[in-house]
Amino acid sequence: MTVTQAMRGTGDRSGAQLAVSTSGLTKRFGDRTVVDRVDLAIPAGSVCGFVGPNGAGKTTTIRMLLGLIRPTAGGGSILGGSLTAPATYLRKVGALIEAPAFYPQLSGRDNLNALGRLGQLNLKAIEPVLGRVGLSDRAGDKYRSYSLGMKQRLGIAAALLPDPELLILDEPTNGLDPAGIVEMRGLIRSFADDGMTVLVSSHLIAEIEQVCDYVVMIRAGRLVHQGTVADLSATQQSDVLVAPEHDEDRERLAKILASAGCAVSAGPGEATIRVESSGLSAADLNRLAAGNGITLRRLAEQTRSLERAFFALTGTDDAGLRPGQEMGAIK
Repeated sequence: MTVTQAMRGTGDRSGAQLAVSTSGLTKRFGDRTVVDRVDLAIPAGSVCGFVGPNGAGKTTTIRMLLGLIRPTAGGGSILGGSLTAPATYLRKVGALIEAPAFYPQLSGRDNLNALGRLGQLNLKAIEPVLGRVGLSDRAGDKYRSYSLGMKQRLGIAAALLPDPELLILDEPTNGLDPAGIVEMRGLIRSFADDGMTVLVSSHLIAEIEQVCDYVVMIRAGRLVHQGTVADLSATQQSDVLVAPEHDEDRERLAKILASAGCAVSAGPGEATIRVESSGLSAADLNRLAAGNGITLRRLAEQTRSLERAFFALTGTDDAGLRPGQEMGAIK
């Protein structure tokens, strides 16, 4: 019995089995090291977000996992098969990498038929996967008539044809409107509920936070964090947003808070100050301001998002970014 079969229908991901495990995974192109001794440990049945700033080595890592390029050093295990022998596991892996490529003049169903015959896959799976991604009603329409969201869903349907235990999705919400993003989230979560392991790469940190229960972060080819989203969130202290009643008191308030050992930065709104890692409660900050003759019109705790944790761990400058905004083209 496979990992997916054992877990399908239970949603149980508490076991210690790993869908992806690597040790010292390294890739060099000439004298440039793109992936540097990365040790992955992705639990079976999880939805794992894979993030990193531009040039971090994310895409190169995925290509090594899919057997598209060979590692320079290191190895690992994918669904029990050896990373150095992709044939031992690739039939249990589905992938949507970059924009899906289909014949524009063929229908969605006929495109899947062509792919299934080419890959010697079970053609009886076509109708079920079309239904799974919500394309049954449009399966007979030509691909060129599909919206971007429908094209993404057909790409996922193609990745589901081999009934994979591991599904790798590269930027599955890229270019989708808000309704399409919400729909895609639900679809991805449903795969994990069936016991499938899903590896999602994205440059939208807020999306990773919404859909993933496990996260891997890399920077400059090196692993900087991996673990559950819940554990990462638990390590993040809350910030406090403060704003004086009178805008002209903002600079003086910032100096008072800094003198008290608070790390301060600009918060949302012209007169708002973000207080980080102060060790002081909201009540302490209120008393401090009042003791210096400043009345506050705003005093609120704000839990740090996964996005802020990412910036803290990678040392990336988050100036001007807000949750849900793109960080740039992360590869």
